[in-house]
Amino acid sequence: MQKDNSQISSFHKIKILFLIHDLGHGGAEKVLVNLVNNMDRSKFDISVTALFGGGVNEQFLKPDIHYRAIFSRTFRGNSHIMKLLSPRQLHKLLIKGTYDIEVAYLEGPASRIISGCSDRETKLVSWIHTELRSAEAAACSFRSVREAVSCYNRFNRIIGVSEEVRRTFLKALPVKVPMQVLYNTNESAVIVQQSKEAVDVGLFQDGEIKLVGVGKLLKHKGFDRMVRIVKRLNSEGYPVHLYVLGVGPLRDKLERYRVENHLERKITLLGYQTNPYKYVSKCDLFVCASFAEGFSTAATEALIVGTPVCTVEVSGMKEMLGEHNEWGVVTENSEEALYQGIKDLLDHPDKLTHYKEKAIERGKTFSTENTVRAVEDMLLKLIHKGK
Repeated sequence: MQKDNSQISSFHKIKILFLIHDLGHGGAEKVLVNLVNNMDRSKFDISVTALFGGGVNEQFLKPDIHYRAIFSRTFRGNSHIMKLLSPRQLHKLLIKGTYDIEVAYLEGPASRIISGCSDRETKLVSWIHTELRSAEAAACSFRSVREAVSCYNRFNRIIGVSEEVRRTFLKALPVKVPMQVLYNTNESAVIVQQSKEAVDVGLFQDGEIKLVGVGKLLKHKGFDRMVRIVKRLNSEGYPVHLYVLGVGPLRDKLERYRVENHLERKITLLGYQTNPYKYVSKCDLFVCASFAEGFSTAATEALIVGTPVCTVEVSGMKEMLGEHNEWGVVTENSEEALYQGIKDLLDHPDKLTHYKEKAIERGKTFSTENTVRAVEDMLLKLIHKGK
């Protein structure tokens, strides 16, 4: 069915589809829910499709979002099976209905599928959430680098969640599509409200300096570096306690390290929490030890609740915290540099107080209203002006 975009007006709700791999634990999954929940329903008729169902963030979608999962659960070898079909075949098989705009809300399989849309009137958008520093990395879900370039060139717009994500993507793949930066959406008012809830009695001990890390327990998130730093600081007499919020395959390794090094009272693995903000807001310092990020949702949320941030340099952090550490501390991306950064803050409590004030100030930049309006403006311009 062809659509006449010239007839789209303020009285015509724009039909938009967001396709994502799943709505499980993760920053991109969470910010997609935040975005669609806060978009203007008088302008947009919103559908969200996940390749694989069962994700914990499904429950947070508002009831008027049209949601479906193509497969009830992920299955082994799915990425290889998908490569057997062309993007156009996948789109025809998996995408139901016609839309004014189709958005691949994650690099990789979602982008390959959406690029196969055969309706020339449908505007296509691809969202890149992480640093892709080589052609091979950018093309890992495609049959080849050549196919990846061809697929991405079919989009009307590509979005990066930070300037570094945009720069590395364009360096990795020679695509000719306009690419812009749009920051992730956080439900700032909800975050602040939930941050005020109480935590379990006895969880936090007086006299301890509380560090917190949030994210999937994956190798590239660097939690193994974090626990080694905590061991080192405690051995030097700093009364630090690390609280880790998240689940993932690294949990067993972290648990073993905790027990083998007698750190049961210095490292607490809190698992997945539907309200992480009440923990983050009551800690003295948010720490990010990742080897790679896009634009850290967890770090943004820490700023919103007024918790200072100390992080290694990954994509987006200098945009978030300033080139000269105006709103938080960014160190070189090494375990030693992060250790030194945390230690300096512990040695100078006045700096920690200063960065708490700066966190509150910077957190206001990432208001829900500002980030959602920027996305809506981009989508409306696509419809009314094309490229």
